[in-house]
Amino acid sequence: MPLGTEIASHLPFLRRYARALTGDQQTGDGLVRRLLESALAEPELRARLGGGRLPLYRAFSDLFIAQDAPALSPARAPADLRLGRIAPLARQALLLTTIEDFTPSQAAQILGLTPEETADLARGAVADIARDSATSVLVIEDEPLIAMQLETLVTSMGHSIFGTAATRTQAQKLVAQGVPGLVLADIQLADGSSGLDAVADLLAVADVPVIFITAFPERLLTGNGPEPTWLITKPFREDAVQAAMAQALFFRQS
Repeated sequence: MPLGTEIASHLPFLRRYARALTGDQQTGDGLVRRLLESALAEPELRARLGGGRLPLYRAFSDLFIAQDAPALSPARAPADLRLGRIAPLARQALLLTTIEDFTPSQAAQILGLTPEETADLARGAVADIARDSATSVLVIEDEPLIAMQLETLVTSMGHSIFGTAATRTQAQKLVAQGVPGLVLADIQLADGSSGLDAVADLLAVADVPVIFITAFPERLLTGNGPEPTWLITKPFREDAVQAAMAQALFFRQS
C-alpha cells in the first residue's frame, strides 16, 4: 500500500487525538498538518511513518512534546493555569490507552516509556484532571440502556445529571431551564432528529463542551467545515468516555 494511502486511512483518528490533546479543533488540526508538511520535506521522517498507526502516532507525539507550549490554544487561557500539574506525557498516556484504544505496551512505544510508567501516568492524569471539575452533565441519547449507562458513569465521576433527552425537542426543553456544564450527545436520535442539531441549539446560547458519541467518527472528520472537537466511537469503552470528559473539562473556559 502506498504510504500516502496508508496515512490517509489513519488521519481522521490522528486528528481526533490531536484535538483531544490540545482541546481545540484548529490547534489540533494545525499540528497534524505540520507533521505531514515535515514528512514531505524530510525523507527520514517520511520513512518512519510506514507500518500502521503506531509509528504515525509516535512521530506526532514527538512533535507535540517539542511544540507543547505554542500548541495549546491561546483561547484556553484558564486551562493554562493547570498545565503545570498535568504533564503532557500523562495526558497522552490517558488518551492513547482510552480514546485511541492502544494497548499499554503500544502506548509505551509511542511515548518512549515502559508499559508500567504509561499506566501510572494515565491513572494519575484522571485523578488530577477530575480534581475540582465537578459539573452537571446533559445526556442526549435515545437508547435507554445506553443513557442509563452514561448516567451511572457520570455520577460515578462525581458529576450530577442535568437531564436526559432522547430527542432534539426534549433537549430544547431541558436547555430552556438552564445550561449544563458538559454534554454527552448521540448523533441519531429517537424521532429521526439529529444530536448535532440539538447541540447547535445549545451552543447558540452558551459555550459548553460537547462530546459526541457515534459509531462512525470518521464521517465527522472529513476536513470540510466546522467539526466536533470531542468524538467517542460506539460501542464505547467507559474509560474512553471518562478520559474525554476529563479532557473536555480540563480545557473548559472559566
